[in-house]
Amino acid sequence: MVVQLDYYSYLCPVDKKRGLLFYKDYFDEFYSDQTTKVQKKILWTLRVIEDLDRIPEIYFKHLEGTDGLYEIRVQSGCDIFRIFCFFDDNNLVVIGHGFQKKTQKTPEREIERGEKIKREYYEEKKLNKSK
Repeated sequence: MVVQLDYYSYLCPVDKKRGLLFYKDYFDEFYSDQTTKVQKKILWTLRVIEDLDRIPEIYFKHLEGTDGLYEIRVQSGCDIFRIFCFFDDNNLVVIGHGFQKKTQKTPEREIERGEKIKREYYEEKKLNKSK
């Protein structure tokens, strides 16, 4: 996996409130295309999601009109990014794909892609259980 949290996490251990699972390469494809500054902001936001009991809506929000799809919200300067995710087993956040948001409204094709990734995850999980 490309994503690693910095060494600071080992110096100041915190009891994590939830785990993160980066499903397939969806996140890595997005993350590796970003500048170092944006990557650092993404990692910081992911730490917030792992560590805080109650995540402020500015960083994590349910997408209305979806069945359990959430967006991780990252802003770096004037650039806005969204990373779609969902929960599995209560405290496990499954990270899907990300994109740079360029309009006020989240593009429908991005929501559809997030829902497709969620379905794919649960179908794969179901297949693995039945083996």
